[in-house]
Amino acid sequence: MPASPPVTGPAGAVTPEVVAAVFSAAAGGEGTALLVAETIGDAPRVTWANEGAVRLLGPAPEDLAGRPVTDLVPTLAAGELPLLLRREHTSRLALPVRTADGGLTDAVVRATPAPAGDAWTLAITPGAGNADRVSRAGADAAERRFATLSERSPVPTLLSEQGMRLAHVNDAFCRLAGRPAEVLLGTGWTGCVHEDDLGAVVEVVAAVLEGGDGEVLARLVRPDGTERTTVLRFGHVFTPGAGAGFLGTVEDVTDRMAFEARLAHQAQHDPLTGLPNRTLLDQHLAGRFTAGGRGLACLFLDLDDFKVVNDSLGHEAGDELLVEVAGRLRATVRPGDLVARFGGDEFVVVCEDVDEADAAALAERIVAALAVPVHLAGVRFRPHCSVGVTVQAPEHADAADLVRDCDIAMYQAKAGGKGRVRVLDRAGRAEARDKLRLVADLRDAIEQRRIGLHYQPIVSAADGSLEAVEALARWVHPERGPISPATFVPLAEESGLVGALGLLVLDEACRQVAEWDRTLGAAAPPQVNVNVSALQLDAGLPGEVVAALDRHGVAPARLSIEITESALMTDPAAARALLQRLRDLGVALAIDDFGTGYSSLAYLRHLPVDCLKVDRSFVAELADGHVEIASAVIALARSLGLSTVAEGVATSAQAVALRQLGATYLQGFSLAEPMDGAAVATWVGAR
Repeated sequence: MPASPPVTGPAGAVTPEVVAAVFSAAAGGEGTALLVAETIGDAPRVTWANEGAVRLLGPAPEDLAGRPVTDLVPTLAAGELPLLLRREHTSRLALPVRTADGGLTDAVVRATPAPAGDAWTLAITPGAGNADRVSRAGADAAERRFATLSERSPVPTLLSEQGMRLAHVNDAFCRLAGRPAEVLLGTGWTGCVHEDDLGAVVEVVAAVLEGGDGEVLARLVRPDGTERTTVLRFGHVFTPGAGAGFLGTVEDVTDRMAFEARLAHQAQHDPLTGLPNRTLLDQHLAGRFTAGGRGLACLFLDLDDFKVVNDSLGHEAGDELLVEVAGRLRATVRPGDLVARFGGDEFVVVCEDVDEADAAALAERIVAALAVPVHLAGVRFRPHCSVGVTVQAPEHADAADLVRDCDIAMYQAKAGGKGRVRVLDRAGRAEARDKLRLVADLRDAIEQRRIGLHYQPIVSAADGSLEAVEALARWVHPERGPISPATFVPLAEESGLVGALGLLVLDEACRQVAEWDRTLGAAAPPQVNVNVSALQLDAGLPGEVVAALDRHGVAPARLSIEITESALMTDPAAARALLQRLRDLGVALAIDDFGTGYSSLAYLRHLPVDCLKVDRSFVAELADGHVEIASAVIALARSLGLSTVAEGVATSAQAVALRQLGATYLQGFSLAEPMDGAAVATWVGAR
């Protein structure tokens, strides 16, 4: 029987894919009613019908055009319609259909999806009696329950009743693989497994068929070439009459693994520059360092004047510079070299199979590459960097030693000026390690209070009476003997120990004043002068002073704090506020080494200080007849109502000259050497 022309419906002419599906389904026989349904708007509607459909369902073709499928199969509610019209599978259900006379008749409805996924061929065959209907109803009910479970389950599922051949796949797996069930059934599903992973999948399935469970990580390749990373989990299934098979579930882990990869990258890379961070640097070095090995080198870079960029142009300009530096470093190093951001404006380059000459040459190329001018916030800026270089030597016990040594070399390069390269050789390494040991010993000495104090008397220039003593820290190393303050005080400042050292000196000086009061009474030194480092000038200093005075019952007026002029000029406004807080406590204040810090005289007039100490270099010039600077400082102090202490008085002639210039107090070896507390008590008694 020739097929009827297409029913004209809301969707217009049917597509070639739909026509092909129709003729494919036409094998059901001449008595089969054939329809084409397409999704139009929000509902599947009839767009084509053959002669058998017209005879069964409607008096004329135009009566079927555009009718919703639910009108023809009224027992299916709108929510159950997907059980019949599935996109991935052909479905077959026993259902009553509405005939041309308006009644219902039993029929078997077979729905085949078109490849496009939005059209179906419906083949309707009228039922054949009660017994057959009951039998089919039971089977169809079971199929409907299975279809419901399969349709609604979000877990991609595969079922094999024998070997590798699939008997069923659910819709979720079809969507994941991007293929209809007809393509995936049998062994077709293996075609979507990535060829590099197929061997592992077959191996796991073969083991599962022997009994037990198994899982494997494999990629599925979709028709458009995209890949999804999945975990396939298989369980053993035995079907009587068929044999061993499996039930498989599939978990798509593509997005999770991508997220985990992003987290791992973020944990190991600097977010600003994209360079590896210290965590990845440590892992990289640990994987390449071998004790006793050779050829592994580290370059430690620090940008010169980076703080100036941040302070003058802003942090955005500073970030822009760091990104630019990172790009230049990547472009300058060799392929395979690691460039990492160590922190702040510090970078580390790791090289393999190099000697000192190679590493130094790379460092010079880096210095030259970074020195090319860059425009930041409209300002032309030429970056410079200091580079420390270390190549693995037998002395390096681990990778951390290597990084530590190139860091030391960088600081040595920076001390020599901007844009310098320093290779840490054996002598430099020995010197640096000796310095590290000395820092460790200094820390122990401070913690165990093995730093002692000597006190140098300060006397009146007019009559030689004792006016004060200056507390001077002394360290006798158990192995090296006396260590000069000129050595250990800067060491304490560099290593972050100066705060603890300053507190120790302050506490011990107050303790000694209290002891002199008990032993000497009114003859005790009237005042003790304690030096404070620039690094101690913070908001916590007044509290620490009060605590030390209270701990030993010493009046604030008995304490004078000496601060260098250069320390005050670092942040004059903050220094003035801090000095005022100390002055309000009743503590005396003196500016040490005055004349060497290039301070503003106008600013000096507003500082709440009591005394200026004339630097010893100006006192020494008196021996050569140069009195100008010492005279100017003394005259300036007098005009501001301040007293003066001339330091470093080495001869009686200098003492006479200073007395004639109007100095208030004198201090120096010609008057009295620094002594411990007991010696000071003896000296006072002898006077």
